[in-house]
Amino acid sequence: MLYGAPFPLRHSPISPLKSSLALIWAVTAATTLLQAGNGLLQVLMPLRMQGEGFSVSAIGLVATAYGIGFSTGCFIAPAFIRHVGYIRAFACLAAITGVTVLGMTHAHSTLAWILLRGFTGVTLACIFTLADSWISASATSRHRGQMLSVYMISTKVALMLSPLGISLGDIRSDGLFMAVNAIITLSLLPIAATATREPPAPHGVRIAVRRLFSLAPTAVVGVFAVGLMNGPVVAIAPVFGIGMGLSQDKAAGLIFALQAGSLVMQWPLGWLSDRTDRRYVIAGLAAGTSLLSGLIILTSAMGAQGLVLWSFAAWGGLALCIYSVCVAHACDIVEPGQIVSTVGTLLFSWAAGVTIGPLLGAGAMELIGPKGLFIYAAAVSLLLTAFVLVRIARVRRPAAGRGFAIVVPTSSASAALTPRAETAASEAGR
Repeated sequence: MLYGAPFPLRHSPISPLKSSLALIWAVTAATTLLQAGNGLLQVLMPLRMQGEGFSVSAIGLVATAYGIGFSTGCFIAPAFIRHVGYIRAFACLAAITGVTVLGMTHAHSTLAWILLRGFTGVTLACIFTLADSWISASATSRHRGQMLSVYMISTKVALMLSPLGISLGDIRSDGLFMAVNAIITLSLLPIAATATREPPAPHGVRIAVRRLFSLAPTAVVGVFAVGLMNGPVVAIAPVFGIGMGLSQDKAAGLIFALQAGSLVMQWPLGWLSDRTDRRYVIAGLAAGTSLLSGLIILTSAMGAQGLVLWSFAAWGGLALCIYSVCVAHACDIVEPGQIVSTVGTLLFSWAAGVTIGPLLGAGAMELIGPKGLFIYAAAVSLLLTAFVLVRIARVRRPAAGRGFAIVVPTSSASAALTPRAETAASEAGR
């Protein structure tokens, strides 16, 4: 029966996938809007700071504040959600984020930018933990992978396209910050309008870096290196573009290229990593990132703007995919019941890299010029390549064969969507 109908609606069946997706439409739509606002803000902030005469080092400090805030938010989110519930938590956090963004229109000192950006790191991390937990609790075992794909692709496309909105306004005025605030405010509507029952509140995550390093050192070092390398590139890429003579719109296009490359390459690399020792894939991605960093330096020196854009897309297709493969590698090794704790530990390691990386990347740009950012990225990726190759030589592992799932550094709650977490849940229910 459906809605009290006296007979089954046999001629208009609802597929199990559509029924499952109906349960998560609110959080998917809300998070997609939130990522759209966040993506535009990622480009707007460094360009606004540069336009107001702030140094690259100051911009790096602000990016570091975001990393500190993000790591803090990941760990306070479960307690906050348990206290007020999912819907109220999202409403509070989105409202606070919007007000914080408006506060950036009056930020005229490095300290003000640091405090505001750090605070958005806390609120966004809490929101992503909330969203990942909601999706995880609503996902069905039969369609878990498809639901995860819809959620990840929607938010990824929003993060990829939104930086292009920088062309709709002037970074020196407050209009674009108001647009970000409007988008974040709109993200409240799907959550406020949902009639879906809230899932159980998430639990805290135990962080055990030393233990995980003893089991999967490649994964721990890999995600830390990813934070060191990707953090400053994503945060400072628009400033790099301006430094090489690109217009405001084209500089924002570099972020689009990074995210587009990542979106295109996730599944092919996942397919490949399922069929071999994932450490070979990690080493190959790191080595390719180093080569492409050199190519970006070369093409930017030549002034070949089209080639720079394609080089950024290729760089994003490799560097921004290392995190997922590292998580999959660690999840292959640990017991199924330790998946969530493992992803939480890797997220903590990644956040540590994101906290330190922008300072080092910005420092390299101050010392060497714009090309210093990718000289730094090449050095980090080469060190990661060497570390992984040493590990491969010392310890042999069979092909993974466990099933790959896209995992992005948002929260440990996303771990519950991975295939092995589903296996653990099934075994626990027997």
